[in-house]
Amino acid sequence: MRSIVILLLSIPLAFAGPHCLKYLYTVASGDVDIPEVTAVGLVDDQQFMYFDSDTMKAEPKIEWIKADQWDRQTEIDRRHYHEYRNNMLLIKNVFNQSTSEGVHTLQVMYGCEIRDDGTTRGFYEFGYDGEDFITFDKNALNYIAANRQADIIKNKMDSNKPRAQLCKVYLENTCIDRLKKYMSYSKDNLQRKVPPEVSILQKDSSSPVTCHATGFYTSNINMTWQKNHEELHENVEVHETLPNADGTFQKRISLSMKSEELNRDPDVYRCVIQHVGAEKEIVKFPSNITRSNEQHASWIITVPVLCVLPFAVAIIIGCIVMKKTGRFKCPKSTGYAQGSTTDEDSKSDEQMQNVSS
Repeated sequence: MRSIVILLLSIPLAFAGPHCLKYLYTVASGDVDIPEVTAVGLVDDQQFMYFDSDTMKAEPKIEWIKADQWDRQTEIDRRHYHEYRNNMLLIKNVFNQSTSEGVHTLQVMYGCEIRDDGTTRGFYEFGYDGEDFITFDKNALNYIAANRQADIIKNKMDSNKPRAQLCKVYLENTCIDRLKKYMSYSKDNLQRKVPPEVSILQKDSSSPVTCHATGFYTSNINMTWQKNHEELHENVEVHETLPNADGTFQKRISLSMKSEELNRDPDVYRCVIQHVGAEKEIVKFPSNITRSNEQHASWIITVPVLCVLPFAVAIIIGCIVMKKTGRFKCPKSTGYAQGSTTDEDSKSDEQMQNVSS
């Protein structure tokens, strides 16, 4: 079976912004080693809910959410399962793709955000095979197609104005209220700041020099390579921020430079890291390089990510599908106190359930 996990290193899991509640539903079609439908719920990019079509059961993934009514959530996710499978079949038919042709993914992502200035926004998007597909415009109460094939699906969705109105209410009111409630559960821990541990790594003299930061929280971090205190852009590759198994994050930035130039005056070049958890900027030089384990530079990036499987699979696929837009990024958060969800909250989820078919 074909694996999609190999795409892990290209996924933008670093989210910027104040506070965000987001749900990701992914339908995978073809010979893949993941469930056909997966779903996750995230608050500030911290997963609190998981569902897949193998178990057909919603599960809490964080302590504060365990008091929720999971039978109700399971019912909602099962309805989404049938809904999005049907959407996938319809879209494949629009693209004239046979049921056995290749691997395809449909992503539905919706949620809301509260910005630092108190303003809010809601989002509801479809992606197909790594490309934008359809976006909901809650102000105009219609859908925007990203391409010709999406026009056919858009017209079907536009014809149901009551569902569009329900979606608008959910995004502007219900979702925001729920996000505020979840934020209140975490108020005692929102100030958590853990500085990064930084290493300079190189597999061999012909490999790029990699500045690797790990173990930091929150996820927002700024890493640059500099020459004579001037930021470099040429021959520099900035990698995505990735999650560690313990809930912290890691990031790397690589510099491709001839060894003789680095060795001639290694202190001319430096890696500069800025993070809210560090009292001052962290500076590392190529002279600090570590080559004690030549495999270290490669496996240190992948192992922590693989440790979070299988429940991160839905996030992985979802981010692959939507990574081009980068518009729905959420901030990292901290631990949460335990809370509960009312029947009214669960009913509001059904509003979103009814707008995507």
